[in-house]
Amino acid sequence: MSYESDLDRAFDEMPEIEGDGDRFEVPEPEVRVEGSSTILMNFQDVLDTLNRDEDHLMKYLLREIGTAGHVDESGRAQFKGEFSPDEFARVLDAYVGEYVLCSECGRPDTRLKKEDRTLMLRCDACGAFRPVSKGSTKKAETTKKEVEEGKTYELKITAIGNKGDGISKKGGYTIFVPGAQEGEVVQARINNISGNLAFAQRVD
Repeated sequence: MSYESDLDRAFDEMPEIEGDGDRFEVPEPEVRVEGSSTILMNFQDVLDTLNRDEDHLMKYLLREIGTAGHVDESGRAQFKGEFSPDEFARVLDAYVGEYVLCSECGRPDTRLKKEDRTLMLRCDACGAFRPVSKGSTKKAETTKKEVEEGKTYELKITAIGNKGDGISKKGGYTIFVPGAQEGEVVQARINNISGNLAFAQRVD
């Protein structure tokens, strides 16, 4: 399987939610180029799905895309420059991995809460909590890497994606492991990394 097909597969993969059978799914970015700006038309739909503060999400998007912008009166997000839907999708995937999904159970039933000046992600589903990074994912790639290509890690599979791949979290990375089942602890070698998405091969 090629790197490009791995990446496409990851965009289709989201953890399934236990209980009512619904699957957490971020709306695909709907963008329109108007003059020298790109409009994220369904920004409010994305915001409602993620259940996060408008200012927090917008600041993250502007920082990661590397441009200026604002939310207009109709609730659309405007960005200076021309950007593709795939660029927004990748940045939103990174946001979900860092600020929405629980690293223990993989569910989105979480809240951001500041405790002793540290921003924490608390899960209402399983009770887990962890600090979240304030820095750019681009900067994180140039500093200490929690996951590296070619290395093997012990991973706990916390969710199953839409296409059946096991999903694990390590640091700020979401790791896809084909053939792994939820609840398993597996040995997996990292084949490819894109942003905070990693694609592994089970070796145990």
